[in-house]
Amino acid sequence: MKMRIARRLSSFLLTYSCVAFAQSVPPEKAAVPVATNIHQIFLDDQADRTSDNYVPGTNERDAARRKQVRALLAAGQIKSAQDFHDAAYVFQHGTTPDDYLLAHILAVEAVVKGDDTSKWISAATLDRYLQEIGRGQVFGTQYSDKSYFAMKRLEANPAEQKKVPQEKGMTQEPYDRTLVPDALRNSFCVPNLAQQTLNLKEFEAGKYPDGIIPPGCTR
Repeated sequence: MKMRIARRLSSFLLTYSCVAFAQSVPPEKAAVPVATNIHQIFLDDQADRTSDNYVPGTNERDAARRKQVRALLAAGQIKSAQDFHDAAYVFQHGTTPDDYLLAHILAVEAVVKGDDTSKWISAATLDRYLQEIGRGQVFGTQYSDKSYFAMKRLEANPAEQKKVPQEKGMTQEPYDRTLVPDALRNSFCVPNLAQQTLNLKEFEAGKYPDGIIPPGCTR
């Protein structure tokens, strides 16, 4: 039950992390204690995401967790499908294209080792990586705040950022809807395009969509 809740919270984060990331907080100077067990690191990662609001210090704790997971990877301590699943979720809460690319690789390894529930996170991390490098997502797992997205496009030009008007609503753009057919989306536990349109409307209404994954899928 705890794992099911954790995964649902993580999918919620993928939708709203852009909003949280935009609310910057000064990093704390004190060192952040991080667990040495990968599953506990994953649970701690999820515990910072139990509400819609940004929890102060989360960015710093995320960075510390990624550092610890990298150490575990280098030491060969990430071994099982569950280990790779947990590590993928930690890195998909990163801040750089390389974080998302590594998260995708970890998720794929979890699938290779027999964890079909990691197919969704493998799709989501690919989508996030593509958008971060200026390409369109291909599965449709990312729902972003429009104002944040406009600011993100101009992050290299702070002067222009200040001129961006606040825009209400959510978006999946950029999104290449033609590359992946709906049948393949379903195989990766991603809803079809029609359902995604309904999901977007529900997100904009402040609701978490029941159709965020296809029937019969778990993650």
